[in-house]
Amino acid sequence: MGAIQIENDPKVKDALLAFEEYLTGHRRLSVHTSRNYLHAIHTFWEWNNSACNPAKDLFSIKKDIARSYLIEAQQKISRITLRNHVSGLRNFFKFCIERKLCNENPFHNLTLPKTEKKLPKYLTEKEILRLLEQPKSIGTKSKKGNFIQLRDQMILEILYGGGLRVSELTALNFGDINWEKKAIKVTGKGNKQRICPVGDRAIKAIGSFQNDQQVSPSSVDPIITAQNGKRLSARSVQLILKKYLSLSGLPLDLTPHKLRHSYATHLLDHGADLRAVQEMLGHSSLSTTQIYTHVSVAKLKKTHGQAHPRA
Repeated sequence: MGAIQIENDPKVKDALLAFEEYLTGHRRLSVHTSRNYLHAIHTFWEWNNSACNPAKDLFSIKKDIARSYLIEAQQKISRITLRNHVSGLRNFFKFCIERKLCNENPFHNLTLPKTEKKLPKYLTEKEILRLLEQPKSIGTKSKKGNFIQLRDQMILEILYGGGLRVSELTALNFGDINWEKKAIKVTGKGNKQRICPVGDRAIKAIGSFQNDQQVSPSSVDPIITAQNGKRLSARSVQLILKKYLSLSGLPLDLTPHKLRHSYATHLLDHGADLRAVQEMLGHSSLSTTQIYTHVSVAKLKKTHGQAHPRA
C-alpha cells in the first residue's frame, strides 16, 4: 500500500503514515479496509486544500468543516461510500486525539444521510443444486481434468456448505479441518476465528480431492490450490465460479459472496436461529445478519401475493 501524499502539512503526513501502520499492525484490518480508510482521508484533505478557507492543520478542523465536506461529498459519491469515508475519518481523528495530534473528532456524532437498504441477491435452492452439479460435467480424461473437477467441486461445496467469504476459503489449510465434526476452523475479519459446520458433502469433496490427488498434506498446506500446489487467489475463485454460472445458465454477475447470501437465506428459510446464523457467518453485529430475515419476509410476501385470493 503506497503512502498517500499530503502536501499541506508534514505533521498530517506523519500522522497518516502512523495511522496506516496502526491499521495493518495493531488493528490488523484487511488490506481492502485499510486502503479505503486511507483513501477517505486523502479525499477529505484534497477537498480541504481546495476550499476557500482551508484548515491549515489537524487542530483547525472543526465540525462545521466536517459538515461542509459531507454536504459537498453527497453530490459526488454514493451514500454508502460516504458512510465508509466517514468511518475512516472518525477512526483517524480518534487515533490523532489519543496521540495529542488534535483535540476533537469533527466527524463524531455527525448526522449522516440514510441509505436505501437493498436486499442481497441470492440463488434459490434449485439454482444452487444446478450450480453444484456443473463440475461433474467437465471432462476428466486426464490427471489435470480430474484435478480441476474435484478441486472446483470442493470450492463450491465449501462456499455454500459453510457460507465462507472467498478470502476465508482461500486462506484455509488442511489443519483447519475437523473431519469427525464435519467442520472447518475459519479465520475471518480482524483475524477472528470461528468454527463453521460445512456438512457431509463438503467434507466428502475435500476427502475425494485428497485421495484422488494422492496428497499427504501437512497441517499448514493450503486446501485450495492451483495444480502447481500454490494457494489460489480470490480472483481465481471468482473466475472459476463464473465458468460454472455460465454452464448452468445463471447470471454471470453473481459473485462468491452471493453463495454466502444464499447459505444464510436458506438456513433461515428452514428455521435456523438468527444468532446461530450470525455466529456461523462471523458477523460482529446481529443487525448485519438481520438483513437475511428481510429476504425471507420478502419471499413470503411474494408467495402470498401470487397465491392468496385476497392478496
